[in-house]
Amino acid sequence: MMTSNPHLNTEPLQHGVDDLVHAPLVIYAVHGRGQQPQFMAEVADRIGMNGAGYVLPRAESASWYPESFLKPLAENEPSLSHALDAVDTHLSRLAAQGVPPERTVLLGFSQGACLLAEYLLRSGRCYAGAALLTGGYLGPDEKSWATGPGAFDGMPVLLTTSARDTWVPLARVHATTESFVELGASVRLHVDDDPEHHINDDVVSHIRRLFDTITTRR
Repeated sequence: MMTSNPHLNTEPLQHGVDDLVHAPLVIYAVHGRGQQPQFMAEVADRIGMNGAGYVLPRAESASWYPESFLKPLAENEPSLSHALDAVDTHLSRLAAQGVPPERTVLLGFSQGACLLAEYLLRSGRCYAGAALLTGGYLGPDEKSWATGPGAFDGMPVLLTTSARDTWVPLARVHATTESFVELGASVRLHVDDDPEHHINDDVVSHIRRLFDTITTRR
């Protein structure tokens, strides 16, 4: 059924285990601009966590919003609101199907990481954890958030980037890190010197450690 939100016209793909209700972790994995869900499926295979289930949404026309994430928010509307609504709808459906936030991890790369950072900081909703790879919250200026200072209640959050990335300024990743810390998340920031805009093996190792930390906490 077609909807007014183009990002909801395609159901997310599943990868990994089929039984999400009993999976120890369910990872909602959001691809970047110009990519498809299969990109995140390949990342999942590189992480190699046994028993995990992945839910892979697809952006309409392979883009969650049209402009740079540093542009004024109005220049990315209505696509940005549609994208945030799609994330919220998918996560709400997972919860209704028996996958609670305590077993749900949010994972995003590039534009997907920006989208998830914005979603989490706006909503203040706590999940099992989040991995935001080469991304930060949206808009041209640094900003504060209306959610309370303890909203994330120790939620483990991994942010990774490269000091040489040409798409995502390091200053915005630092500002995003500070926002998560201020809202009560337990944050690990990894910055390397990789000249490529991609997910390197070192970052995959950090993701694996995050997932191990989450499963140990549970």
